[in-house]
Amino acid sequence: MIKARLAAVALMALVAAPVSMAQAEVVTQSSAGFVIKLSADTTATQSDAWKALITPSKWWSGEHTYTGDASNLWLDAQATGCFCEKLPKPTDAPAEQRMGSVEHMHVVYADPQRGVLRMVGGLGPLQGEALHGTLTITLKPIEGGTRIEWDYVVGGYMRMDPEQIAPLVDKVMGEQLTRLVGWLAPIEVDSKPPRI
Repeated sequence: MIKARLAAVALMALVAAPVSMAQAEVVTQSSAGFVIKLSADTTATQSDAWKALITPSKWWSGEHTYTGDASNLWLDAQATGCFCEKLPKPTDAPAEQRMGSVEHMHVVYADPQRGVLRMVGGLGPLQGEALHGTLTITLKPIEGGTRIEWDYVVGGYMRMDPEQIAPLVDKVMGEQLTRLVGWLAPIEVDSKPPRI
């Protein structure tokens, strides 16, 4: 019952997420899964973008955590590392009770010099399904800063319709990327019409 409630809360949070300013696209979706590609530009160097990326407690939305508090998140950016969340003990818990935790994703590849971080796992309500999700984050130097690209490939058996859940996952991931770039400093796009 608790797992069902957590999944329902996570799914409602997906639906309620604000629209992202990151460039996002569900590039493929079928009954077998989906692929989401996102990108955003920051004025930060690749090195500074990496440092920010591996500190999700500073930019990830608390609305998309199990505790409602992003300060409980951490990311150990090395192979076998964890993008995890601590679940603090309730105040009335017995003294010997251990704190709980959630693994959002598992790190399989981390290369700060090349700006590549790859993690596997199902985010949010996808965690409770028989899926395999691979998120590859690439930091590419561009003129004036760094382009951050997220590529999330999800496949396997799920009780939800992939064609319905993919746009919601895209929206939430876009929100997180927008928050990361906003924390770093986005590259401003000149929206004024050109002078003739």
